Amino acid sequence: MDKSNYNASLTFKLYVIAGALFGIYGGRVCPMLETLTAQEVLTHVSIVFSIMFLIRHFVLATHPLVKETKFAQLDTTLFFAASVPFALYYSMSYDFPIDSNLKVLFGMSLFGFFTGTILQLVAKLAQMDEMDRTGQFDFSLSGQRISLVKQMIWLVVLLLGTLTTMLTMVAVKDVFWLEHNPARLLDGTGKISVIKEFIFLSVVLAGYAVTIMMLWSKLIKRVLLSQECSLEKVTKGDTNVRLPIFGYDELGSMASLTNSMLDSLESAQTEVKTTRDVAIVSLSALAESRDNETGAHILRTQEYVKVLAEHLSLSDKHSSLLSPQYIELLYKSAPLHDVGKVGIPDNVLLKPGKLTDEEFEIMKGHPKIGAEALSIAEKQLGSSSFLRVAKEISLTHHEKWNGSGYPNQLSGEDIPLSGRLMALADVYDALISKRIYKPAFSHDKAKSIILEGNGTHFDPQVVDAFLAVEDKFVDIASNYKDGKADLSELERESFITQPV
Repeated sequence: MDKSNYNASLTFKLYVIAGALFGIYGGRVCPMLETLTAQEVLTHVSIVFSIMFLIRHFVLATHPLVKETKFAQLDTTLFFAASVPFALYYSMSYDFPIDSNLKVLFGMSLFGFFTGTILQLVAKLAQMDEMDRTGQFDFSLSGQRISLVKQMIWLVVLLLGTLTTMLTMVAVKDVFWLEHNPARLLDGTGKISVIKEFIFLSVVLAGYAVTIMMLWSKLIKRVLLSQECSLEKVTKGDTNVRLPIFGYDELGSMASLTNSMLDSLESAQTEVKTTRDVAIVSLSALAESRDNETGAHILRTQEYVKVLAEHLSLSDKHSSLLSPQYIELLYKSAPLHDVGKVGIPDNVLLKPGKLTDEEFEIMKGHPKIGAEALSIAEKQLGSSSFLRVAKEISLTHHEKWNGSGYPNQLSGEDIPLSGRLMALADVYDALISKRIYKPAFSHDKAKSIILEGNGTHFDPQVVDAFLAVEDKFVDIASNYKDGKADLSELERESFITQPV
């Protein structure tokens, strides 16, 4: 049987506390038990509570109620069952009246309820700690619904009812005792005994009540904070997160409904992403069909941008911008960097040699053509982070760090980071790719040319990131090889200063 919910150490401590309080009340506080010495009462109580703990530890530790975390029910029953022979013993051995026997039955059952309730709340908090540690939460409702509001109401009513009943019983009993002991009333000792009893019971009951309410509020707070933490992740774009469900109650029901809403949202978002990806593939394929570049060039530059962005995200300067969601946008948008080539005439775009100055000016118009096309889409469909990043990359990936690029001669950090990343990725791929008029350059040669452009063509921090992940660049180039020769306009710009 499952013992994972059983806390032997805490159970022992609470049983000791309950036994000590019960014994102190019987041996030192209650004025009606003067026929028994304090030592006798404490001895009797110690024996009874020791037997109860042994039964609880060795017999009931694997009880189904332990597995179901229903300690209040289990311990109340155990304490009541033990109080019956205890009360009978006092009745037969010391001629206890019926009201004293009822006090034993009621008092022990009350201690059992308090002890079990504390164990139950602590066990639930421990279960939540284990879920947090392992990350294994329940995300669906199970069992029979139990109203959290009703539980709270019943707990408050029970605590107030218990306090009222106990103090009423004590008041009636003490009045009866004082009537039969007028001498104690006259000398004032009776009044002191009654006041002492009321104070003792009030402190004990209030202590248990406050402990239970604090544990209950802590439990509710943990549930709400856990669900709030999950919702914060959702608001940051992580729709894979689901709210944990700790019980079939109002909070659990709201979490379940929220999870259903997130399922629908994720499904809708997946459909939108699929539509977006289809549009990207279609547009990039359209640009590819008019150019000599291959689909492998698109895949490689896409991967280059991703590894550069992931490395830069580790720096304090770029960590806030380069979130996982933004890096995904860069990755998805990168294939559209040359979509503007669809607007370049074939005699320029497909020319198998170096472009004239006039032709090169025409070629330099493709960043604006692409950005304008994406702007039209943005106006028609509404602004989105994807269209904004795609337009940004298309417009700025030929800008240079020193301001000598095109189309707007931006310089330094005026160039968006997305454009700076794509600039290096596009140039590197042009250098390592085979051309009609040259073989593919080696990685080392491409690396040396990029280093020559450090601080002039390229952002120095992006170059540093390239040097840190150059092995990944080599792997990407190897994994996405061209199936045919391709020609990049970057050579047509005469970026490579060596004759070819």
